[in-house]
Amino acid sequence: MKMTKVLVPTVCPYCGAGCGFYVAAEREKAIGIEYMLDHPVSQGALCAKGNAALEILYHPDRLTSPLKRRGEGWARISWQEALDLVAKGLGQARKKHGPRSLAFLSSSKCSNEDNYLMQKLARLLGSPHIDNCARLCHAPSVVGLNKTLGAAGMTNPIPDIASSRCIFIIGSNLAENHPVISRWVHRAKDRGATVIVADPRATPTSWMADVFLQLEPGTDVALLNGMAHVIINEGMINREYIAQKTKGFEALSRAVKDFTPQRTAEITGIAPEDIVRAARAYATSPASAILYSMGITQHSTGTDNVQSISNLALICGQMGRPGTGVMPLRGQNNVQGACDMGALAEFYPGYKKADDPNTIRYFREAWNAPDLPPGPGLTATEMIEAAGAGEIKAMYIMGEDPANSDPCSEHARRSLESLDFLVVQDIFMTATAQLADVVLPGAVWAEKEGSFTNTERRVQWSHKAIEPPGEARSDRGIICDVARSLGLQFDYPDAASVLAEINRTVPQYAGILRERLEGSSLVWPCPTVDHPGTPILHRSGFNLAEGRASLIPVPFSPAAEAASRNHPFILTTGRVAVHHNAGSMTRRSPSLISREPDLFVEMNREDAAALDVEDGDEVRVATARGETAAYARLTDRLKKGVVFMPFHFPGTNILTTDAIDPEARIPEFKVCACNVFRRD
Repeated sequence: MKMTKVLVPTVCPYCGAGCGFYVAAEREKAIGIEYMLDHPVSQGALCAKGNAALEILYHPDRLTSPLKRRGEGWARISWQEALDLVAKGLGQARKKHGPRSLAFLSSSKCSNEDNYLMQKLARLLGSPHIDNCARLCHAPSVVGLNKTLGAAGMTNPIPDIASSRCIFIIGSNLAENHPVISRWVHRAKDRGATVIVADPRATPTSWMADVFLQLEPGTDVALLNGMAHVIINEGMINREYIAQKTKGFEALSRAVKDFTPQRTAEITGIAPEDIVRAARAYATSPASAILYSMGITQHSTGTDNVQSISNLALICGQMGRPGTGVMPLRGQNNVQGACDMGALAEFYPGYKKADDPNTIRYFREAWNAPDLPPGPGLTATEMIEAAGAGEIKAMYIMGEDPANSDPCSEHARRSLESLDFLVVQDIFMTATAQLADVVLPGAVWAEKEGSFTNTERRVQWSHKAIEPPGEARSDRGIICDVARSLGLQFDYPDAASVLAEINRTVPQYAGILRERLEGSSLVWPCPTVDHPGTPILHRSGFNLAEGRASLIPVPFSPAAEAASRNHPFILTTGRVAVHHNAGSMTRRSPSLISREPDLFVEMNREDAAALDVEDGDEVRVATARGETAAYARLTDRLKKGVVFMPFHFPGTNILTTDAIDPEARIPEFKVCACNVFRRD
């Protein structure tokens, strides 16, 4: 009998673009991918990672049963034993040391429903310590955009980029890291748009630039203040918009007064005339957009960087119209949604402040919970510090790998080892899972259903295509089982039932009903069931006092570390086209790992020659935190004194500094002092 092939619509599990495709399933097995030609963002396109997404489904490393630690190894156990162990480990820590001795890490790779349940579990157990890996990528966007614009999201939809007349890309190599989004930039350029790119590296993104600003790492605020100076000094501001829609202009004007093109050039290393050229192009365009990513946020001044971007857009009135706006490009498929769902130390769902008594009252009633913890709780990096200090006794980590992805990662490993109890829920035995007492096998995106929110706030429903392997279960199902084992009422038979509660508790999602997502998508805020969604934010004003955006003066502060005699180079980190985050999925994908199999360090050719290092040589890269081996890749992409390493391999974050942004609490991954040595 001929078997029927079924096409199941899903959302790509990698970056925040939210590309859609169909999983072709036959006999309950995924046999291929088919393109979704009518998808509003990807329009049938996928990047290398998306095209290889199925390669991890049947990987031999998949976790297929619960495991408990036995000596130096592992023993397979039943789900009942696993749940009993988890309830005992979390329960004993809570009883002996109080609920604030528990910490929970949610996942930007899991659905909205999974993240909503994880933060609810933490708070019903009395712990305010819930966070997700947005803390390591876009926490400054959440903090900075909420302060300046009143909403922590991309202001305009991705296809809107094509209608921009000037596109300013800063701190983002989107041609490699968000290639489907890059296609919309090319469309704008084909229509005559000017493209400005600011980056310490010359990347494939810079190849499309009309103006390339190769700035020194960590000098973004100086550049943005310098551009604002030119725009104000030359009278290119939008006076009417400033008067009607903003507050704080006079203070901002005073703050940027000294950032002349000459002074800005001295700080950034960019020629004064290029700073002026970029400022004029951005300010005089009828529709200018700013796109940024972790090159802006992963700094000890990350919040300052984001606020400076908002300042530039607001003084030019480049907001609330097609082709304009501020667009943070998220790195994971649901980092936006995880934040929306309240998997953050400082916010309950819907960005309700955790330290606001009204928030606590609201969720006490919504959840019928007499006692909820006020926040803010500990952030992801603070949890690790508190574990090392003995203040956090037990952790529940879902889909995250801090032993690889945290800065100064050897310290993170030691801190996790010091916990009394650690439970990890994941699809592979990651470096963090190897430190756990109990490991719970989760399902990947194609093996479960749920909603995901991409970088432009677009909410999509991803359908279940196949069954998880062995005894692996959906993350929703596991969280509900854990909650019930701890005596909580978590009766959610499917993801749709969780979304129904989200509709009731998160105002931005009130109208995003399960049935409305069938074959379609909606962009929040969507406050009612008949609302069409809001692709463009801030058309009529801002969700701040008096409906006005805030212009916030931002002084320039240098990075936490500078080059020195013992560490004469500045190391900056980032992504490459075929890998994703800590690499737990892409380094197990045969077609991807074959294209980029090893950790490398990019070096300027003159720097390498001075060290007698040739292309392909194995070298040691050392910082004050430790050292790692890598292969030298000589290039003209970097200025002298700067080196680059991708963070997808375990060795990179051994090197990075634990300096953090004082507001968003994000580590400074993008600037640390290092040295490079030949390995003889």
